[in-house]
Amino acid sequence: MQRLGAKLGFISGLIQRTKIQAFERMLWRVCKGYTILSYAEVEEYLEDPDTVVGGAFQRVVFLISYWGDQIGQKVKKICDCYHCHVYPYPSSNEERNDVVEGLRTRIQDLHTVLHRTEDYLKQVLMKASESVYTWVIQVKKMKAIYYILNLCSLDVTNKCLIAEVWCPVDDIPTLQRALEEGSRKSGSTNIVDAYGVGNYREVNPAPFTIITFPFLFAVMFGDLGHGAIMALFALWMVLYENNRKLKNTRNEIWNTFFEGRYIILMMGLFSIYTGLIYNDCFSKSLNIFGSGWSVKAMFTEGVWKIADIRGNRFLTLDPNVTGVFTGPYPLGIDPIWNLASNRLTFLNSYKMKMSVILGIIHMSFGVILSTYNHLHFKKKYNLYLVFLPELLFLLCLFGYLAFMIIYKWLVFTAKDSRLAPSILIHFINMFLMQGDGMQPLYPGQTGLQKFLVVIAVLSVPVLLLGKPVYLYWLHNGSNRIGMYRGYERVRRNSEEELYLMRAHDMEEGSDHSDLSTSGERPTEEFDFGDEFLHQAIHTIEYCLGCVSNTASYLRLWALSLAHAQLSEVLWAMVMRVGLRMDTTLGVLFLVPVFCLFAVLTVSILLVMEGLSAFLHALRLHWVEFQNKFYSGTGVKLCPFSFSLLPSSFEHDCLL
Repeated sequence: MQRLGAKLGFISGLIQRTKIQAFERMLWRVCKGYTILSYAEVEEYLEDPDTVVGGAFQRVVFLISYWGDQIGQKVKKICDCYHCHVYPYPSSNEERNDVVEGLRTRIQDLHTVLHRTEDYLKQVLMKASESVYTWVIQVKKMKAIYYILNLCSLDVTNKCLIAEVWCPVDDIPTLQRALEEGSRKSGSTNIVDAYGVGNYREVNPAPFTIITFPFLFAVMFGDLGHGAIMALFALWMVLYENNRKLKNTRNEIWNTFFEGRYIILMMGLFSIYTGLIYNDCFSKSLNIFGSGWSVKAMFTEGVWKIADIRGNRFLTLDPNVTGVFTGPYPLGIDPIWNLASNRLTFLNSYKMKMSVILGIIHMSFGVILSTYNHLHFKKKYNLYLVFLPELLFLLCLFGYLAFMIIYKWLVFTAKDSRLAPSILIHFINMFLMQGDGMQPLYPGQTGLQKFLVVIAVLSVPVLLLGKPVYLYWLHNGSNRIGMYRGYERVRRNSEEELYLMRAHDMEEGSDHSDLSTSGERPTEEFDFGDEFLHQAIHTIEYCLGCVSNTASYLRLWALSLAHAQLSEVLWAMVMRVGLRMDTTLGVLFLVPVFCLFAVLTVSILLVMEGLSAFLHALRLHWVEFQNKFYSGTGVKLCPFSFSLLPSSFEHDCLL
C-alpha cells in the first residue's frame, strides 16, 4: 500500500439495526472489497436527534476501514444515503485515548448537571405543593364566576352584561325552607324532580305524591308481613342515617336504597295498612274479629246434612240463607275467604273494581289541580275552554263507571244477587245508545246515559276549537276596535324561550304597547294554525289518554294479584313442606326450610316484587297523574355560592 501511495482511513458512526445488512452489501459492491466493516449492537434504544418528533430505535455502532481517498469519498456518500450519524475517528492510539477520556469527562459532567437539575425541580415542586390547594380554590372560584357571567347577555352598545333572573316578591315560605333543609340533610332525591323540574309558580305535585305514591305502591304490594319487614328495614336506615359507614359507600345499589329511606318507610307503613285491608300476611289471613259467616246456620236451616259433609270436598256458604251471614267484617276482608275455593274470583272482582275507582279519583284530582295554574297565570279563559271540557269528558264517561260500581255494591244484596246486571254490558251499551231490552240498574238509566254521552261528545269540539278561536277573536277583534294590546316577545336564541315568551304574552294579554312603539320589542303576529295544531295534539292526547290511563290503573289489580299468588306459592312449596313432617324430624328440618323461605321471601317478594311495584307506581304518577296539570319543563334553581364548590382535587370541573 505504501508503494502504491495509498493510506489507511477510518470512519465510525451509528446506523439503525434494520439497515445494517443492506448497508454492508452496498459497501462491498461499490468499494469492491477495499473496505472492512466491523459493527456491534447497542443495547439501549436511542432517539434520533435530527427529527422533531423522534423515536427510539435499536442502533448499531460500526467502524469502516478503507484504503485510499477515493474509496473514502465513496464510503462517506454511502453513509449519507443511509442517514448514518458519522463521528470522527483518530488514526493514532494516543488521539483515540484522548477522545475517549474527553467523552467520559463530558458524560460525567452531564450526569452531574442532570442530578442537580432534578434536585432543584423537586425543591420547587415541594414549595409549589404547599400553595396548590389555595390555587385550586382560586381557580375554581374564577371558573364559577365566569360561568355565571357567561349566562348573561352582552350589550355591545353600553358595554355591560345583562342578567335575567327570577326574583320572588315575598320571602321564601317557611315550609319551603323546611323541605329544602330536610332534603339536603337526608340526601334524598325527589321523585318528581327526577321526572322534570316545574316551571316558576307551577303547581308542584310533590306534596301530593308524598301520600299517593306510597299508597298506590301499597295497593300493589299489600301484605302485612312484607310491609312490616320493609318498614323495619327503612326505620333502621332512618335511625342510623348519620352513620358514616352507611353514607360513604361506593355501592350504587345501596346508595339508592339509603337515599330513599324515608319513602321506603312510608311504603312499608302503607303496605301494613293495605295488608290489613286485604287480610293478607305471608299469604295467610288473620282471624282478629272472628268471621261474619256462620256454618251452624247451614245445619240449622237444613241446607246441609252429615251425608253432604262426608260426600263433598267443597261446600258453599249461601249468604241468602237466614243467619249464615251475621254481618260485615269490621276491618278488611273476612278471613274465611282464605279457605274458600272461589277466593281468587272474589278478590279479582273486588281489586279490579277498586283499581278503576282509585284511578278515576286520581286522574280527576290531577285535572282539578290544573285550575291553580290557570288562575295563577291569569288565564281564566282556560277554566271554561280547557278545564271544564276535560272534567266533563272524564266524569261523564269514566266517573259514571265508578258511580255504577259503587251503586251496585250498595243497592243489590244477596237476595237479588242473581238479578244484578253486568256493569260491563251496561257501560258498552252506553256508547252504543242501547240497553232498552236489559234490566236497568235504576229508573231512568237509559236517558241519563244518553245525556252523559252527548255531554262528553260535545266537550271534545269545545276542547279542540275553544281556545284557538277565542285567541283568534281576541287578536282580530282588538285590532279592529283599536284595543289590541299586543302579542310581543323578546327575540332569543332558544326556540323554547321564543315559544314560552310568545305564549305568555298572547294568553296573558299583557300590555307591551309602549315597548312596541319604542322599537325595543317587535310585535309577534298571532298564528292561528300553530295554536290550533298544539290544541289538537292536546285534545287527542287527553281524550285517548282518558281511555288508556283508566285501563293503565288496572295494574294495581294485576300486581296485587301477582304478589298474593307468589306469596301463596312460596308458602305452599317451601314452608308447608317443613310443617307437614312429624315432630322428631320436623324440628330439625324446619330450621333450613325456614332459612330458605326467608331468603326467597326477601329476594323475590321484597326486592323483585317491591321494585316492580315501585316502577309501576312511578309510571302511574309520571304518566297518568302528572300529565293532567304538570309540564316539568323548568330549570332547577342553583344559587351561586363559593361554599357549594367542590374542594377535593378529583372534582376539577365546575359542572
